[in-house]
Amino acid sequence: MISLSVAAVVFGVVFLAELPDKTALAGLVLGTRYRASYVFAGVAAAFVLHVVLAVAAGSVLTLLPHRLVQAVVGVLFLGGAAVLLLKKDDEGEEEQARTPGGQSFWKVASSGFMLILVAEFGDLTQIMTANLAARYDDPLSVGLGAVLALWAVAALGILGGRTLMRFVPLRLITRIAALLMVGLGAFSLYEAVAGA
Repeated sequence: MISLSVAAVVFGVVFLAELPDKTALAGLVLGTRYRASYVFAGVAAAFVLHVVLAVAAGSVLTLLPHRLVQAVVGVLFLGGAAVLLLKKDDEGEEEQARTPGGQSFWKVASSGFMLILVAEFGDLTQIMTANLAARYDDPLSVGLGAVLALWAVAALGILGGRTLMRFVPLRLITRIAALLMVGLGAFSLYEAVAGA
């Protein structure tokens, strides 16, 4: 039986912890380039997998080498920033991003899935979910609250990206996202080296 009070507590904690995290940024970037429903499907599936791993493993995830995880995440963010900055601007790119009919569901969904799967592995909210599962000893309620919170943050980021495109050119969004990814990558690498 699912405890709504435990699910609500977990939802609140995970939502607030994830809101300022890289998930919203990743969703925003993907949401500006691809069909929102395709992106959300991939991102949502990755979050389900993360929560299942966190709940199943309990506090075991906290034993992962934090420095290694931060180094990998830092390199991935810097690589993502390089891809964004070095991407050749095509004529009509903004219009193509607004109507991404040429992108297949599986290609877009798998891109969102892989991005979240790698970037969020060992993340604070995954470790927090593992700790909450160990504390409450109610895996279904904790899992439900965590999944709904992560889906809510992803949806806000993806929809925010679509809305933002109406007012801001895609090229500017891409450059800002790349700079933010450079900052996040540098910070992750700093944490890996400093042992924070």
